[in-house]
Amino acid sequence: MLVLTRRVNETIVIDGRVKVTVISIDQDKIRLGIDAPPEVPIVREELLAAVRDENKAAARTAPVAAGELPVKTKQDERQ
Repeated sequence: MLVLTRRVNETIVIDGRVKVTVISIDQDKIRLGIDAPPEVPIVREELLAAVRDENKAAARTAPVAAGELPVKTKQDERQ
């Protein structure tokens, strides 16, 4: 892991395409601005972990046969 020190309004450039700028520092929070092309996904790590955990939980769920699924009726739609 590369560790850099930056001050407010200072920027680092990654791969010549992604710019990360320190917007503000307030106690234990740092606001970052990220300028990247639309094809570069930017996701918070905790969201990736949550999706991974949900996928693992879904994989442990017992399968249900199509015939056992509830059928929605016109009466259900009116309620």
